[in-house]
Amino acid sequence: MTTHIAKSLKKEFDLETQSKEDIKEELLHILVFYFSKTPETALPIDWLHAVTILIRGFTFYKFNQVKTSEKTATPKFVNYLSMEFLIGRTLLKSIQSLGISEVMQDILADYKITLQSLENNEPEPGLGNGGLGRLAACFMDSMAALGISAFGYGIRYDYGMFSQKILDGRQVEYPDMWLLNGYMWEIHRPEVKYLVPFYGKVSIGESGESVVKESKQVFARAYDILIPSEKGAHICRVRLWSASTNEELVLEHFNVGDYARAFYQKNNAENISSVLYPDDRTDQGKELRLKQEYFFASASVQDILFRFTCNHSNFDELPNREAIHLNDTHPALAIPEMMRILTGQYSISWEKAWKYCEGIFSYTNHTLLPEALETWGVKLFENMLPQVLTIIYRINADFLDRVRQRSNLNHLLGSLSVFEENGEKKIRMANLCLIMSHKVNGVSKLHSQLMTESIFKDFYLWSPEKFCNVTNGITPRRWLFRSNPGLTELINKKLGTSWHQNFKELENLKNFAKDPAVQNEFLRVKSHNKQMLAEYVQTELGITLSPEALFDVHIKRIHEYKRQLLNILHIIYRYNLILSQPNRQWIPRCFIIGGKAASAYYMAKLIIRFVNDVAYTINNDMRVSKLLKLVFIPDYSVKLAELIIPAADISEQISTAGLEASGTGNMKLSLNGALTIGTLDGANIEIREKTGEENFFLVGNTVQELGKIRQLGYDPLSWYENNLHLRKVVDQIRFGFFSPMEEKRYADLVNSLLHSDHFMIFPDFDSYCEGQNKVDELYAHPNLWAEKALLNVGAMAYFSSDRAIAEYATMIWNVPHREQSF
Repeated sequence: MTTHIAKSLKKEFDLETQSKEDIKEELLHILVFYFSKTPETALPIDWLHAVTILIRGFTFYKFNQVKTSEKTATPKFVNYLSMEFLIGRTLLKSIQSLGISEVMQDILADYKITLQSLENNEPEPGLGNGGLGRLAACFMDSMAALGISAFGYGIRYDYGMFSQKILDGRQVEYPDMWLLNGYMWEIHRPEVKYLVPFYGKVSIGESGESVVKESKQVFARAYDILIPSEKGAHICRVRLWSASTNEELVLEHFNVGDYARAFYQKNNAENISSVLYPDDRTDQGKELRLKQEYFFASASVQDILFRFTCNHSNFDELPNREAIHLNDTHPALAIPEMMRILTGQYSISWEKAWKYCEGIFSYTNHTLLPEALETWGVKLFENMLPQVLTIIYRINADFLDRVRQRSNLNHLLGSLSVFEENGEKKIRMANLCLIMSHKVNGVSKLHSQLMTESIFKDFYLWSPEKFCNVTNGITPRRWLFRSNPGLTELINKKLGTSWHQNFKELENLKNFAKDPAVQNEFLRVKSHNKQMLAEYVQTELGITLSPEALFDVHIKRIHEYKRQLLNILHIIYRYNLILSQPNRQWIPRCFIIGGKAASAYYMAKLIIRFVNDVAYTINNDMRVSKLLKLVFIPDYSVKLAELIIPAADISEQISTAGLEASGTGNMKLSLNGALTIGTLDGANIEIREKTGEENFFLVGNTVQELGKIRQLGYDPLSWYENNLHLRKVVDQIRFGFFSPMEEKRYADLVNSLLHSDHFMIFPDFDSYCEGQNKVDELYAHPNLWAEKALLNVGAMAYFSSDRAIAEYATMIWNVPHREQSF
């Protein structure tokens, strides 16, 4: 037995030299020596962990080869800082990436185990809230695919995005216990740890530099997750930071029974990485959120500089060897932290440090909502981050001096300043990013244009050369190969497999869109996917959905500007029409909605309850049971998206024009053959350009048209009074038709619509209903529908995250990458 252990430990995890029997032997070895189980006694969780460690071992072997080549080539690293990484379940994707799916299936079949059963037990790290975190995960996947040396930096939250349950129609949040049984994909790096300082008192040193005394320090400890490309040819890392105290338990307190005091320092430190997005309605919540942002920014900057100084002694090389990209403003404190460390720890002059930062940092903006731009009270900084605040003051003063030198822009000083002076003095994090980044990008053509015309128009006047656009993208490896094997196989039959490496080749699918045989095969695949979703809904919710019905899907974060409410108003309108016209030839519809509302977002949570009340009414009305169903699927996540998206016929993308930065759900759904009903907002515009106007259901007013309505004095009450169908729908809500036990349950929702309608639902209602009628008309012709769906799939070639990352690499980061045509 000892001989076997020694032999196994010396064996290289090189897949190219491993036979099926070698892999099987290694798996059983892990099962026995890691978990003290035999195949006969192993539980499903033991098999999951054993297979995970096996695949991680193969990946790690490839990773060491990549690290060796990086040491030789000394490439420029991209450091992608993001508060969120929604990487999803990893097992099947990693096995698929390594090209050993069939071998692993054969090995496990000997023990009556399937890969799918293992994946069903795999925890999904809920390290994100929605599109921001999923975008970061897609980008890391594409950086690996394009051979870019990259680190993703984030936080290892003990509890990720909450687990959502629906009780009495309400969203109820529960802790996301993703680490309960351990997470075998992560690699703990105990040797990688950094001290992050908080609080303290600032004094001025002999050389004029600021010095902090009596600060409280927290350890940031590193955990890595490896992101492999196909065959493990290149591997990127996501490095997540976990917080812990640098002080041992105070035994003096512990020994006399004062346990709370003994554990205070430990708990206070560990709380930093405990939960994703703490509720910031309280002062304590705000303080914890700011601690998280500085904690992860500081640890990441320290790690980047440590790696750099291990290989380089000349700091002039820093911008040539490191790029730091800020995914929204959450990591913005990396900028003053870099200045603090360069000037304080490495004694680099302020002017040089500034130049380095400008060469290193770049920033992606993700919102056009002014209220969503992050700000922090100066008083909170004075208490928690006093030295960082002094650096921000100096950055701002130096920058405004530069602006003053251009007298024609003096009137912009107030809007360009990092500090907002009206009312409570606040720090505007976006302004900090705009000042110190050499490039700032939006995430769709419309967003990038509106960004320079609205929220950042004054910065655009100051330095227009900084601004650029990189339209978002999604990874086909997750959102087609992994989630929709049936459609992938159909495309492979027609195009071969070279499109897996050069996604632009997917455009050639348009040559087969009119082929009846291909159309029928597409419809068969779609029907299979719908059947799988229907089985899940039946099992989990007890609601019967017919795969023959049109599946209309609206899955995204619940927010007023995303207008789930417009969708529901139409569903009620349709319900009323079916009751009044029972003999009409209706297209059966299953409306599927999913998404989470932020725990502190009252109106979004009210919308969820409203959806569930409407669903209860409709689903229990036997008069419409064969024609109309509405389902809210709880706890929307990456794994549920992989089930829902391939089953969708219609993709709901109906945000108020001008408010959605890009969207990526629109891309995922189109890639899987759903037709879009949507406004001219975000990336919808570019999707429509690529698919063709005739293959997109356009609804709603444009940005310009909505602007004119507002300028004329928009009065939602008059729209309500002059639209018979809309008035009936609103009155049903108003007088408790969907909440008979509590008539005024949705009074706040109705009042919001009638007296402000900030997100312009009423002006778009008729257009949206007309668009849904056109959907019905087309769905009555299955082969024509399939033709348009296939054209949508082919048109998504452009929206690969590989294309987006190639643009970042060329326009912003200046790093080499594997060439592709897009």
